Amino acid sequence: MPIEEILLDLIQSNIVYLLLAVLFIVLVFQAVKIVPQSEQHVIERFGRLRAVLGPGINMIVPFIDRVAHQISILERQLPTASQDAITRDNVLVQVDTSVFYRIIEPEKTVYRIRDIDSAIATTVAGIVRAEIGKMDLDEVQANRSALIATIKSNVVDAVENWGIEVTRAEILDVNLDAATRAAMMQQLNAERARRAQVTEAEGKKRAVELAADAELYASEQTAKARRILAEAEAYATQVVATAINENGLEAAQYQIALKQVEAFNTMGKADGNQTIVLPADALAAFGDAFKLLKGR
Repeated sequence: MPIEEILLDLIQSNIVYLLLAVLFIVLVFQAVKIVPQSEQHVIERFGRLRAVLGPGINMIVPFIDRVAHQISILERQLPTASQDAITRDNVLVQVDTSVFYRIIEPEKTVYRIRDIDSAIATTVAGIVRAEIGKMDLDEVQANRSALIATIKSNVVDAVENWGIEVTRAEILDVNLDAATRAAMMQQLNAERARRAQVTEAEGKKRAVELAADAELYASEQTAKARRILAEAEAYATQVVATAINENGLEAAQYQIALKQVEAFNTMGKADGNQTIVLPADALAAFGDAFKLLKGR
């Protein structure tokens, strides 16, 4: 056999092996699918759902199965949405909301809903309007946490068939139109003025009560002092009576003389020029008093 034919046969056989090796490598690359931790892949076979591949190394049938959708399972946040709502007391408010969710069943998300973000935003807007319509404006402002919990619960029920999990629903702000805001400020100022008047009136009332308590206390103390003085005078009178009873007339004369001396002493200390006229028997009374004092 000529050398040329031998070389040609070798080259042809090597090409076949090379092609087989390339085909094998292509089949391996087609069959092995590495899914990142933050994703899930939806596999279709001839246009129908075949499987959902989780994170890690997965095997599929080359050229028959294909990756139709690569779905991120990370938590997502919808853009802040504003929608108008009317409260039960007919006040127009603008509510800013934000929703966080993540896909947990990609096969439902890709085959049951086309635009998941738009669908969730529309659902949230309808639920917010319905819930705020059941409440007065004051309840919306005061019970925001309860309103958020109710909205989240309703959204979860509404999107259950879409294969997603609503992790959080927030009401960022509740805005009022200019006319309503002005009316509320006027009402707030009136309420503040009323409270100030009530506080002032209560202060005056308290002051009057304290003054009355002070006068009552003073009256009680005066009465108490008079009672003590009366008791002291009664005791002194009793002592004098006892002395008269025990010592006779001399004790009575001593007390009378002592009182006269005290009276004249007080008159003598008075301011200004005064003339004191003493009765004729005053000196005799003094003499008797001095005699009694000496006798004691």
